[in-house]
Amino acid sequence: MSAHHLKLNLGKTELLFFKGRACPLQDLSITVDNVTVPATQCGKNLGVTLDNSLSFSAHIKAVSRSCRYMLYNIRKVRPYLTQEAAQVLIQALIISRLDYCNSLLAGLPVCAIKPLQLIQNAAARLIFNLPKFSHVTQLFRTLHWLPVEARIHYKTMVLAYGATRGTAPSYIQSLIKPYTPTRALRSATSGLLVVPSLREGNSRSAQSKLFSVLAPQWWNNSTLEIRSSDSLPIFKKRLKTFLFKLYLQ
Repeated sequence: MSAHHLKLNLGKTELLFFKGRACPLQDLSITVDNVTVPATQCGKNLGVTLDNSLSFSAHIKAVSRSCRYMLYNIRKVRPYLTQEAAQVLIQALIISRLDYCNSLLAGLPVCAIKPLQLIQNAAARLIFNLPKFSHVTQLFRTLHWLPVEARIHYKTMVLAYGATRGTAPSYIQSLIKPYTPTRALRSATSGLLVVPSLREGNSRSAQSKLFSVLAPQWWNNSTLEIRSSDSLPIFKKRLKTFLFKLYLQ
């Protein structure tokens, strides 16, 4: 930082330590310019709340709390809005929050992201002025909304597409490897990706959350038409149609 004429603001500096299960360290701190910075349980970076176990429970709680507050305010003015205006308002204030950095939640169990799904359900009901326990599947079809789990799937696949086409950042491209068979097979022209073995590394549950594992799995499970899309807009259109059939039928 000194080489780039920058100064560290120790008053706003946090230490977040991601430790393994067998890590002997319990309490960790660092000292910079005679100021001790203790380890914290959570830290915020670019609007995402990271916890030291990478469960993202704190982030999900923060997003849910923010969205509930927005829904409360929109519900007050809903009688004065048309359905189209309510939809635009909710997509700008609620859905955008649910979608922000949602690819980080890939691999989490359904129960972990359920609070976000409940927010989306409430938002759909509010647009149509329906009771609390109304079914939302048909509402999602009408609004052309994918559920939260499918939106995470969608964002991860878009990142994978950029990696395969060389338009994604280099650190994302390094996580994706095209599948090349050792002999001439039809799969050589299928645009498949290499899925890392889950036996390597630590636990299967930890590896199954990795982008380098999930993205190739989801990519290979999609259709050849999707994988061979010539442009990103075409890819997004085909992918959304595929996910609609997968999650809303």
